[in-house]
Amino acid sequence: MTEAAEISLTIPYPWTRRHLLDLESLSGDEIRTLLDVADQLKQATGGCRNKISLLAGKTCANLFFENSTRTRNSFSLAAKRLGADTVEFSSAGSSTAKGETFVDTAKTIQAMGVDWVVTRHCTPGTPHLLARELECCVLNAGDGPHDHPTQGLLDILTIRQHRGRIEGLTVALVGDIAHSRTARANIWGLSKLGAHVIVCGPPTLVSERWGELGFEVAHNLDEILPRCDVLNLLRIQFERQSARPFPSVHEYANLYAMNVERMAKAKSDILIMAPGPINRGVEITPEVADGPHSVILEQVTNGIAVRMAALYLTANAPIS
Repeated sequence: MTEAAEISLTIPYPWTRRHLLDLESLSGDEIRTLLDVADQLKQATGGCRNKISLLAGKTCANLFFENSTRTRNSFSLAAKRLGADTVEFSSAGSSTAKGETFVDTAKTIQAMGVDWVVTRHCTPGTPHLLARELECCVLNAGDGPHDHPTQGLLDILTIRQHRGRIEGLTVALVGDIAHSRTARANIWGLSKLGAHVIVCGPPTLVSERWGELGFEVAHNLDEILPRCDVLNLLRIQFERQSARPFPSVHEYANLYAMNVERMAKAKSDILIMAPGPINRGVEITPEVADGPHSVILEQVTNGIAVRMAALYLTANAPIS
């Protein structure tokens, strides 16, 4: 066990990674370390509301090439809660519009003395490219449909806070598995911690190939619902689809939306989650989204906690 003396942080497993690029490559112990540190930092900052000087003097650059509100603001708040400064970059009106390459832009920002580059890009693998090209820490805030590690972590942290464990739980990810980076982050993170993961949705959005990797594939929500401890209702990613994968939004909602009638069939203590922004009436009805089983707003708060943990651990990882 190692201690971060400033606020008595306990690091349960040695952290050696200077980048957080995905959850697929992390071990179960590394994921648990991120969750444990997130819990501690959430407590140390009064529920992610107060500032501490744990990372004073460091600078986090948000390098976003896709629109974002919650994730960008969450990373900025996480850095500021730990005493770091932030630099905000948007591709609109930047030098990339004049022909400057993505890597050149990142290197220019790094030359300003930043300690982390947090990046979102439509192309899968972009953060991995930056990690090879930059000397500072790189954190993936979403790379196309590939991965979104901190979103997966905040979902898993929320489940663990309510259930006390992940191992042995049955968690269903419902909706657009084909285009969702959130789904992939959850699939790998949950499975490494011992959960039984079900991917559920229309056959056009849920490939049978997931079954070859050891995950349960389902196309009928009503059949699996009584077994589920957690439902994570994924947004339909219309912006990433070249063709409509089902006849109508109304038909999708009829088959897969979580509503009052389906809640009556679920376990009495089921957790209802959604990465947002939720489409009320499509993936979830207002009564369920605002009901006692919903932990959607807690997920938002936990997003700051896990991003604080990611910033802290990567900044303090040994330089190889």
